[in-house]
Amino acid sequence: MDPMSQIALATGSAWASGLNLYATVSLLGLAGRCDVVQLGGSLGMLESWWVIGASVTMYLAEFVADKIPLVDSAWDAIHTLVRIPAGALLATGVFSDDGMAAQIGALVGGGALASESHLLKAGSRALINGSPEPVSNWIASVVEDATVFGGIALAMQHPGWFLALLAAFVVGGAITLYFLWNGVRSLFARIRRGLWRAGTPAASA
Repeated sequence: MDPMSQIALATGSAWASGLNLYATVSLLGLAGRCDVVQLGGSLGMLESWWVIGASVTMYLAEFVADKIPLVDSAWDAIHTLVRIPAGALLATGVFSDDGMAAQIGALVGGGALASESHLLKAGSRALINGSPEPVSNWIASVVEDATVFGGIALAMQHPGWFLALLAAFVVGGAITLYFLWNGVRSLFARIRRGLWRAGTPAASA
């Protein structure tokens, strides 16, 4: 695998893991099994049918959880501890045969990419989950899954185009996170005010 393809696969895996780890692992494993991409080093374990089966099962569970607002927000909160380190490890695995310096760079860069994409997903879904209708939640879930599948496929087949789009995502995502943080902070402030009012004697009376 040439260096550009390696970088695209590493960054693509990390970025996609922040959105949907189980879809990412499933797609990488199946792509490796079908010889669409060569998963060298430690990533070869993803081609195991046990790993593919487990990741597909978890993907289906997340597909359902994603459609239920409160469950989705709780799922995202828990997976902060899963998606980010997993994304960093997947990126590192791409360079497992390339020496310590490359692996450390992949670990740091992969963790940063997984963090940004996860925070964008969790923050935007927290705002969407606050809406009373379910349609926007379902649409967001489907768009996220399509983005993961499309992004990984592009990274495998056209690494140059993927890296160019990823650079735009990194810049745009950083700007978006600023506004998302303000929006999520305002949402939680409204929730706290609502709970406080519900607990006052006047409200109880």
